Amino acid sequence: MASFLLMYIGFLSVLVPTAEAEEAVNLNLNVEAAVLIEATTGQVLYQVNKDVPRPPASMAKMMTEYIVMESIKSGKIEWESQVQITEYAGSIGGSGQLLAKGETYSVRDLFRNMSIYSGNDASVALAEFIAGSETNFVELMNQTARELGMSEQAHFVNSTGLNKEDYPQAYANHIPNVPGETLMTAHDAALLAQAIVTKHPEVLEYSQQTRAYQREGDETSPQMINWNRMLEGWKDSAYYAQYAYDGLDGLKTGFTNQAGYCFTGTAERNGMRLISVVMGTGSEDERFRETRKLLDYGFNNFEMKTIMPAKSELPDLKTVEIKKGKETEVSVVTETGVTFIVGKGEGDDNITFATELLPEDERIAPIEQGDVLGKLIVTYSGITDVQQTVQLVAAEDVEKGSWFRLFFRAIKNFFVELFGGIKNLF
Repeated sequence: MASFLLMYIGFLSVLVPTAEAEEAVNLNLNVEAAVLIEATTGQVLYQVNKDVPRPPASMAKMMTEYIVMESIKSGKIEWESQVQITEYAGSIGGSGQLLAKGETYSVRDLFRNMSIYSGNDASVALAEFIAGSETNFVELMNQTARELGMSEQAHFVNSTGLNKEDYPQAYANHIPNVPGETLMTAHDAALLAQAIVTKHPEVLEYSQQTRAYQREGDETSPQMINWNRMLEGWKDSAYYAQYAYDGLDGLKTGFTNQAGYCFTGTAERNGMRLISVVMGTGSEDERFRETRKLLDYGFNNFEMKTIMPAKSELPDLKTVEIKKGKETEVSVVTETGVTFIVGKGEGDDNITFATELLPEDERIAPIEQGDVLGKLIVTYSGITDVQQTVQLVAAEDVEKGSWFRLFFRAIKNFFVELFGGIKNLF
């Protein structure tokens, strides 16, 4: 293992992509923008114009999905909360159009409508229910974009991803009065999808359904067909089997004339989940074909590698000196594990390590097991370049030394330093 260097880096446990793997291969994607990331680390494995903002069409509904899930998690709403459809929500055109003014649906059924059938009307109904109006909801969408670390270019003007001109102008007083149009980069869409699948993986229970009744369990209600033709569940379909992809269970398609055909897909194989985004393709067939190229590239060329598990002892830094303790040192271990996505077959030569300890005057007994004493910075420089920082914590308790022990230790240290200084004179 590489020797440990003392260096200053920020103290948060973060994963920082520093380069992308698109330099290694050209997939010849017919897209305006695209990106492929791994879901747990966020490592970028491939990209084309990933930071160029474009209209996302219904992929914008991923933000509505995320906010609904956060609202349920916080207790603000419940799955079985009843939502009455307003005249405005029922008037929204495009995909959906299954809701009518005065009807009542559960949050769950509206969420299913939005996630499976891309219902614009269901999206607006949920937005109004959560925030009181779609205008208020859009403010929440843009605020959440900043909180999730999406780019400054990420901008939402409604809950659906429709262009403003596609909204019914007869309800102009209900349409959010926000400048511009909805925009996201491909990387923004990937980060949003990452937040969904890591924080609210139950969304995949809905997004993976190939078809469903509008009202759950009511076979007399209209049947909704999922626009995502790559779902693994389509394998038995006479027509859509040509698109079905092993392990694919989400997440969101989109289309408008301005956006072209877009798709944020996610699939899991052998414990590794990938997220792909394509924007601005020329047809429904093409968005799925280009997505397949991305996912095949990811699964064929990369694998998850645990560099060290949680609670690992460092070979070159097994203990850390402390002050005023019953003992003068304490054992340290990593608080969490370190995992990277690496090229298949790559060795450990491109993995380096560095450490930084807390200042000496902050390493003072009493010390409790789990107290932070420093950090470890692990850098992987391979087909992708990334860096992860984890905290170094005490592996055991150390009591504060008695005044008697500390007094004689001070005397001992004084004479050791004194004679050491005299020795150095000769």
